Amino acid sequence: MANRTTLERVLSLMSEITVSDTDVESFIGAANTFVTAYLGTSSLSSAVLEEIERWMTAHMIASTRERMATEEGAGGAYIKYIGTFADALSSTPYGQMVTTLDTTGTLAKIARKVLSVKAITTTYN
Repeated sequence: MANRTTLERVLSLMSEITVSDTDVESFIGAANTFVTAYLGTSSLSSAVLEEIERWMTAHMIASTRERMATEEGAGGAYIKYIGTFADALSSTPYGQMVTTLDTTGTLAKIARKVLSVKAITTTYN
């Protein structure tokens, strides 16, 4: 499916990013794939799907290449980033908007899934 959003629309949300236009376009493609897979057959209008794709693109960028700082230091040189990967869509304001725009609740449900790891140990005699 063709991308619903554009480079310009995403950049209007993220005015000070350092990611190249080519990379933003790649994130748009990833967001499009995600939105189509989870919401493509939903009853949401094409305008709402475009907005979700736009905000999802910004969330993907902010979660990986342009992490958002909540605290920064100078003397001791430290930086504290907003959210964690375990927080899923809640980890950025962009992701929070995604779940707000998705009135079907599908993406909020995905965001609430808890990952678990099961460790199995085996002893040999």
